[in-house]
Amino acid sequence: MKIMIITETFLPSTDGIVTRLTACIRWLHRDGHDVQIVAPDLGVYEFDGAPVKGVPAYAFPFYRSKKFAFPNRIVKKYIEEFAPDVIHVVNPAVVGYSGVTYAEKLKIPFIASYHTNIPQYMAYYKLGKLTWLMWWFMKKMHNKADLNLCTSHTVQQELMERGFERMHVWKRGVDTEHFNPKHYSEDMRHRLTGGKQGKTLLLYVGRLAAEKEIEKIRDVLQESDRFCLAIVGDGPHRQALENHFDGTDTVFTGFIHGTELASAFASSDVFVFPSTTETLGLVIMEAMASGLPIVAAESGPTKEQITADRNGLLYDSSDPESFKKVVRRLEDEVLRKRLAHQAAEDVAELGWAAAAEQIRDLYAQIAHARNTASSKAVEQA
Repeated sequence: MKIMIITETFLPSTDGIVTRLTACIRWLHRDGHDVQIVAPDLGVYEFDGAPVKGVPAYAFPFYRSKKFAFPNRIVKKYIEEFAPDVIHVVNPAVVGYSGVTYAEKLKIPFIASYHTNIPQYMAYYKLGKLTWLMWWFMKKMHNKADLNLCTSHTVQQELMERGFERMHVWKRGVDTEHFNPKHYSEDMRHRLTGGKQGKTLLLYVGRLAAEKEIEKIRDVLQESDRFCLAIVGDGPHRQALENHFDGTDTVFTGFIHGTELASAFASSDVFVFPSTTETLGLVIMEAMASGLPIVAAESGPTKEQITADRNGLLYDSSDPESFKKVVRRLEDEVLRKRLAHQAAEDVAELGWAAAAEQIRDLYAQIAHARNTASSKAVEQA
């Protein structure tokens, strides 16, 4: 098949969407498919043999740390030149609007996938009054698709209740060879603890943005001197967070990638995940594969991955005291090790093959269905 993926985010950006896409693109190539990516022009023009077609990108005034590609007629040109059998529009919002529009105009079957709770983020950027409009827009975009995907059953249910149609759950995955306890490093641990290696090291990995609610972690650092924190990532909220955590045992590393990131996971003691706005939280599985117990805010998507007191601990994000109480339970090293062992066991067989096979089969299914419908229409004419 000739598959075109039109995405709001791609390399060199690093997030759960990019991780999922790159893993599946690699698999699709090995399976003999021709893939082309259309993404914001950030200087990457090839990935694993697949051309990356750039669309001019700009930063939003309220979110300057990330560039987005706006709707552009060049997307139509890319589609016509490549002539794909199927198009996958990832998070149809900005450049994805062009993907939906031109796939529809050119009568090419397409899938849309929902990865980011954009409407829920609006309030964090003083745009709460526009939440209803964003929900209307997202539903309009998705309901044009032949098939829609999301990454958790919780989100599937919410979107269906809001009138999104043809919703399916795209399977989870994690690279268990890359994210693995074997990547533990004393040097990395020294870096992440700021030299205080005897402390229990809490790790946060992800985008530094207001909606991630990272500030909540500070309370436990003030209450107990047995913990230190490493914050891995970058984003528009970094300076505010550096100010907020000033005076605590906290290290900011900025973005790190590849084997360094795998080592950061494996060299920590506990992974903390305070966000309640995620559609899945792929970093949770990366932490589990690395042998870390998880402390996460209770939400539908986190409960699909974490069973309390089995492979991690959940806390009530509406209770200011809950996070501190739950994290301090992990001062118990026996509990910490038991949860960590089970976390690694629970994701040991995941990999990315099942998710990639699923998306391949769905691409083929909608391409075949559209072609069959076209053939029948011709026969009936």
